[in-house]
Order: sequence, then structure tokens, then C-alpha cells
Amino acid sequence: MSDYYVPFDFLYIFAYANVSLNLKTMKSDGWMDVFEKELLVQRYSYCSIQNYKSAVKGFLQMVVDKYSHPLEVTETDIEDYLCRKIDKYHIGLSSQRLIVASIDKFYISVFHRQLQIKHLYPHTKSKCLPVYLTTGEMSRLMDIVSNLKHKCIIQLLYGCGLRLNELLHLRLSDIDSKNKTILIRNNNGGSDRVVMLSSLLQESLIRYYKAYHPEEYLIEGQGGGRYSEKSVQTVVTNAAKKAGITKKVTPHTLRHSFATHLLENGTDIHYIQQLLGHKSVNTTEIYTHITDIAQSKIKSPLDYL
Repeated sequence: MSDYYVPFDFLYIFAYANVSLNLKTMKSDGWMDVFEKELLVQRYSYCSIQNYKSAVKGFLQMVVDKYSHPLEVTETDIEDYLCRKIDKYHIGLSSQRLIVASIDKFYISVFHRQLQIKHLYPHTKSKCLPVYLTTGEMSRLMDIVSNLKHKCIIQLLYGCGLRLNELLHLRLSDIDSKNKTILIRNNNGGSDRVVMLSSLLQESLIRYYKAYHPEEYLIEGQGGGRYSEKSVQTVVTNAAKKAGITKKVTPHTLRHSFATHLLENGTDIHYIQQLLGHKSVNTTEIYTHITDIAQSKIKSPLDYL
């Protein structure tokens, strides 16, 4: 048993009573605040923090009718919750890892309790290849978008290989028109990187700036401030439908397309790794599985009939 383990005694529960009321009234903002501060100190990205908090809130909502305090929850409750998510909602391996990691970190950060739930992590890794668009599909997608802001969003995601969160946090000062580069600050690995600014995107951004006059962030909402994640997702999804693309297209699909098309054009994988902000080239190598088959000269046996 870990040294961090804390037994379920009333004194311990009482000690944390000032953090919030109880689960049944769902006044857990105090716990979430403590959790968020811990993640901030550990330099987790904004997107990761939101994902961790969302996973924990989903779990706490499940046990709200059963317990009055999170410290009453057992490892068996967590396992039952996971089984329900897998059986009823068919969550994937990555979602299962996120849920287990979030709950585990929440209890350590807020209550200093080490859970015994390592066995709940999936033992297999997902081998699904990333969904990407062909160059023809990308052209149709961009051609179908008439709204200038929406076009810039799609060009930024695809032309720079950005994550959704990176797009939302781009500031006007991050655009270097003279050197045709864009600074991406504090990506998921915690470091900055620089990506290319294409001439086509530069022209679009100039027209966009003259029409919308953003003040701080490159892509802003109607009332100023950062554009919302949901809005970007809707822009991409609607554009794909209008373009007649039947694949499930998300903002991350455009990032996958960026990497795949660079590989197809002969770009060294280590350069692609840097442009994507991957810590290890092993992460980037998943795109080679796509391009190797697409560019191979191997014929199907059907062609020999």
C-alpha cells in the first residue's frame, strides 16, 4: 500500500469539509479549483486541464446519489463506472486512459490519496490509423467556405498543422509576416515552436484583419476574446458536409492531413515532427503507415485476375 493512502475516517472527511459541501448538492467547485491549480503548477496545457476536469466531473456525477463525499468512493466504484462507459457508451482506449488518469490524479492532488487502479488502464494500444483528407478533398473543403473568418480557421488548421487549442490561443503578435512564420506558444509538450506561414494564408489573414479588426487573439468571437472550441468544430464539420465529404472530419483531421501530405511530398519526418510539436519521432511515424501503402507499387492480387 502506498504511503499516500488515507483511510476513510470521519476526521479526514471533516478536514476537507471546508473545500465544498457534498456530492449530493454537487458543490464541488472547491475541489475542481484545487485540482486545476495543481495541474497549472505542473504546467499542464489548457486543453489537458479541461479534459482532466471534465473526466472527473463525469465520474463525480455518477456517484452523486450513492455517496456524500468523494473519499467514500472505492476502487470498485471506479471499475464499475469504467465498465458502464465501455459497455453502454463504447468509449475507446484513449478515453479509458484519460478517465483513469484523471481520477487517479484528482485524488492525489486534492485528497493526497493514492488509488490502486493501475489495473484499470487498458493493456493494449489503439492501432487505428488517423483519418485524413486527400488533397482533392482539402481543395473542395476550402473552396466551399465563403466566410472569410471560417476560411482562415481551416487554412490555419491545415496549412500549419495546428491543434485546436493552439489555434484558439494564437495572438496577433505571433504572426511574423516579414519572415513568413507563426509562433506556436506552449504546445502540449510545454515548449514553443515555429511553423510556416504560407503566402495563401498570409493573403487571407490580411483580408480577414481588415474586415474583422481582431484586437488581441488572431481568431476572436463576436464580442472579442478567444473564439470557442465548439465554434471551430462546427465550422469544420459544416464545411465538410457542404463539400460532400463523408468521412468524419474534425479540426484534428486537418492536422493529420497536414502531416500526411507533407510526407507524401517527400518532407523529412524529423522536420514534420518539429512542425507538429511531437516530443518523439515515434509519434510522427504513424503517418508513414498511411503513405507507405499509398505510394507503394504493390498491386492487389485482384489486378492479376
